[in-house]
Amino acid sequence: MRLFAAVLPPAEQLVELGHVTDRLHGLPGADRLRWTSRPGWHLTLAFMGEVDEELLPELRVRLARAAHRTPPFPLRLHGGGHFGRRALWTGVAGDLDELRLLAERADAAARRAGVAMEEHRRYQAHLTLARARTDDTDLRPFLDELHSFEGRRWRVGELALVRSLLPVSGVRGEQPRYETLDTWPLEGGEARSG
Repeated sequence: MRLFAAVLPPAEQLVELGHVTDRLHGLPGADRLRWTSRPGWHLTLAFMGEVDEELLPELRVRLARAAHRTPPFPLRLHGGGHFGRRALWTGVAGDLDELRLLAERADAAARRAGVAMEEHRRYQAHLTLARARTDDTDLRPFLDELHSFEGRRWRVGELALVRSLLPVSGVRGEQPRYETLDTWPLEGGEARSG
């Protein structure tokens, strides 16, 4: 199974982002981007790739422990950015230290459960909106539109384990589907006001 740990923004915040994304779809060059599926919007904490099913019980125990040690914290979707000339995303603002700590705990939980994780990289919180089909796509108009985006704050209250189901039909434009396998409440200490 292809798995990742994630924070799933609430529906209200995704509707806000959807309004901004609708405007992005109307910009010149939007047809040169592959837009991500709204039902799958998430903030990846730790990408695990292919995980043997036999590791799931231990992985669940360790992710539950990571969630139990982490207090709820505030976030909001905010602005935008890009990775290279290919990936367009919206970022987050709020208690980024707590978000990074949760990402580190999810990564460590997977490693300790026996999941062969990629080399550890510095965590960059983002929600991917689109990927360019070619390297010569000009992302500036999309970044300009995202620059002023300020979503409403929400309280992150759980950690999710999500399964990624890759497209298999070969139909152009088909998106991966995501299935939430489990969630655990964040329970550590007092919530921060940030």
